[in-house]
Order: sequence, then C-alpha cells, then structure tokens
Amino acid sequence: MTGLVPYEDAVAKYDPVFGLEVHVELGTRTKLFDSAPTEFGAEPNTQVTAVSAGLPGTLPALNGLAVEYAIRLGLALNCQIAEVCRFARKQYFYPDLAKNFQTSQSDEPIAYDGWVDVELADGTVVRVDIERAHIEEDAGKNVHVGGVAGRIHGAEYSLVDYNRAGMPLVEIVTKPITGTGDRAPEVARAYVQTLRDIVRAIGVSEAKMERGHVRADVNLSLRPSPDAPLGVRTETKNVNSFRAVESAMRYEISRQAGVLDAGGLVVQETRHFHEDGTTSPGRPKSDAEDYRYFPEPDLMPIKASREWVEQIRASLPELPLERRRRLTAEWGFTADEMRAVASAGAVDLLAATVAAGAAPAAARKWWLGELARAANAADVALEELPVTPQQVAELQQLVDSGELTDKLARQVLDAVLAGEGSPAEIVASKGLAVVSDDDALLTAIDTALAAQPDVAAKLQEGNLAPIGAIIGAVMKATGGQANAARVRELIMMRTST
Repeated sequence: MTGLVPYEDAVAKYDPVFGLEVHVELGTRTKLFDSAPTEFGAEPNTQVTAVSAGLPGTLPALNGLAVEYAIRLGLALNCQIAEVCRFARKQYFYPDLAKNFQTSQSDEPIAYDGWVDVELADGTVVRVDIERAHIEEDAGKNVHVGGVAGRIHGAEYSLVDYNRAGMPLVEIVTKPITGTGDRAPEVARAYVQTLRDIVRAIGVSEAKMERGHVRADVNLSLRPSPDAPLGVRTETKNVNSFRAVESAMRYEISRQAGVLDAGGLVVQETRHFHEDGTTSPGRPKSDAEDYRYFPEPDLMPIKASREWVEQIRASLPELPLERRRRLTAEWGFTADEMRAVASAGAVDLLAATVAAGAAPAAARKWWLGELARAANAADVALEELPVTPQQVAELQQLVDSGELTDKLARQVLDAVLAGEGSPAEIVASKGLAVVSDDDALLTAIDTALAAQPDVAAKLQEGNLAPIGAIIGAVMKATGGQANAARVRELIMMRTST
C-alpha cells in the first residue's frame, strides 16, 4: 500500500482541484413520479407504489411542486433557468432502483451557469461557480448486514429498502474549483454548509444531513502546478456531514500525493468514505457517455414560462449571507461574533429569541454558552435541544426583571431541558425566585454579622474589603436566591455609623 504524505507537504507540492456534486432531497409530500409518501423513518418497503417499484406497464407522472422547488433552488444559486428541458434515462445497474435505470436530466438541466459566494471562518469570501442543477429521482437504500456502521465492507449480506426510491432530488454540480490551495477542504466544507443554509432558507428541504437530505460526492485531483493540466480525479461518494467532506478531501489529497510521489498513477474510481476519515476503493469510474443516456419517452418536456420563473424569483426570501450581514449590523455584533453564531447553526435560533423579546447579546450568551454545552454533551445539534427560543427569551426576561439571578437562571434552564415545564412554571414550582423581601434579607444579614463580629467591626469602621464574606453568608442562607446588589446595599445601611 502506498503511504500517505503529510497534508502540509502534499499541498505544498501539488495543486488540488476539486468539484462537488451535492444531492438535495426536496421536501415534497409525494415522490417525483408517483403518489408514494415521503415521510422519513417508515418501515422498509412500505412507501412504494407500482411506479416506484418499477413494475412493467406503469407510467410516471411528474410532481409539479418538485419542479417549482428546483427552479426556486436554481434561482437562489444565481442560475439561468431553462425555458424547455427534458428528462433522460440513465442506463446503469442500480440494485436499489427496481426498474434498473434512473430518470434524470442529461444535457438539458433545468438550471445552469450559476454561482454562490461562500464565507470562510476568517471572513474570506470564495465564489464557487455552478455548472448545473438538475432534477432526478433518488435510489433506494442498501442496508448492509454484518458490516461496520452499515457499510458494505465486511457485510454478510445486503437488503434493499425501496422507500427512498423515486424521491425527488436536485443535484447541484460545481465547475472545477481551483486556486484554493491548502484551504481546499475548508472551502468544500463551507460550500456544502452554505448550500444547506440556502436550501433551508428558501423552504425546499429540511436539509437534515443525518437523514440523508443533503449528500455530497467529492471529486478531487492533484496537479504539479496551477498551470498544469488537470490530474486524474477520484469521486468519494455519499459524504453526509460537513466534517466528513473536509476529512475526505484531506485524506484524498494525502493519499493521491503518496501515489504520485511513488511514481504511480491515480486510478479514476469511486471511493467509499469511512468514519475514521479514510477512503477505500469502490468501482472504476466511467465517463458520462458510458452511462448510455437516452431521452425518457414517458415524460413530456418541462416548459418553464418566464412569467412563472419571475413569480418564483419574487417569492424568494432574503438569502442567508445577506441576512447575516444585515443582522450583524442590527444586533451590534462584530463580524467574528456573527461568524461564531453562524458556525454554531444558531442564526435562526437567535433571530427567533430576539423576536420573542430578548436582547441580541443575551440571546447569543444563552445559545452559544449554556445551550451549546448542553448540545455538545448530548451530541445533538442546537436546534434539537428540548428548548424553544420563546422559552429562552422568557428565561432572560425573568433575569432582566430581577426575579432570577444568572445562577438561578441556569438552574431553571436545566429544568427546562429536563422537560419540567416553562421557565415561569419551574420558578413557581421550585421556589427559585430571587428573595426580594428586605425584611427577610435584613434578618439574614443580621445573623451573618453576628456570626462574624470581626468582619462587622471592620465594616463599621468603613473598611469594605471583607463585605464579600457577609454577602456570601447571606447568599448561602437564601440558597443563592438573594439579589447580591440589594444585599450589598442593605449591609452598608446596617453597618453605617
């Protein structure tokens, strides 16, 4: 086996060129060519009709909403929208497509010649050119039994779940991305994240990568210099997380550099990504003409009138990058602060929390502080935590009103996450509100002063240095529920001469 070249050495010697094919599963209620439902998580092979099962004599009927969603996505990617386009049959053996071909688009995509700006962690913006975005149906899912993490390698046998077969997809294909050097994996990761954010923003898919709604094929080649011809590429298939996209690219750069350094030839092939960050050989990769496309005879051409396209364009919401720039100014955040929010996937959560009445800084404190730690501990995304932006805003309002201290608020938040109710309900049921009764506080202060006469004497002499000892005693006596600022005021009143 050829050894790996350290990544830094590989990118110093070779120029990486890459492209991404990102498959986005559209959020329609039925499949692309039949009425089978598309709900996630159904029992295997229960969401299948005669059409999606590929039975002889069946005819497809195009889902109009899927076409609208495809146009919507194409416009969001600054693409040209074809006035007329057609489907084709991609003749290739698919064990997970019962009809043994895939209905896709070949040389007539519905959207083409677009671009998207990608913002990196340090604020650098890279423009990625889009070659095409075309409609196609998804394949079913092979379930490998006995392998590692459901992968084919080492499996004893495989089963096929046809529930996903026929789901509507848009495949977004970039033009070759050059000039990114050692940041190529970072750019690839940010690009897929940008697409995910756009897809969600325009409402065409939930874009949950853990459910396979967004999957990337990573094409990569190396060449000796930026002015050299393109090298032989590999295609790492079905990479379904941001981390995995970056890891797959770094590994392939190191692996291909090792092959070239040893005087070998990179094999044009598909590769499987593994959770340890490595890739392994799949099948030899044929060129597009070897798929033997021919026009789909059972479907009419798609005709997208210019009036319809402009209606869809007018309905597009503000796109994520522009929205983040606007909110950065409105919320008074620095560019670095907003990038941290975006990186955490918390822009929508913060926006909803602010809309519910919280100050932007307070919303950021909760979502990127306590809640981020809770999400990391549970190994879930922020949005999957059992707390709503409205509840976070309610919690902050209790702090702002003086009913809760920050310490008490964190206790309340823990109870919210545990499903014990709303912040107000938890405060009431657990008696966690700040003690604001001056008489009760004075009683606790007097007890503390009596227990520490030396401290009391110093305070009476005007030496406020040890006042923290009395405040701490009062906080302990009240279970941390006293307003520390008010306690300080009352201590000074008690010890004044």
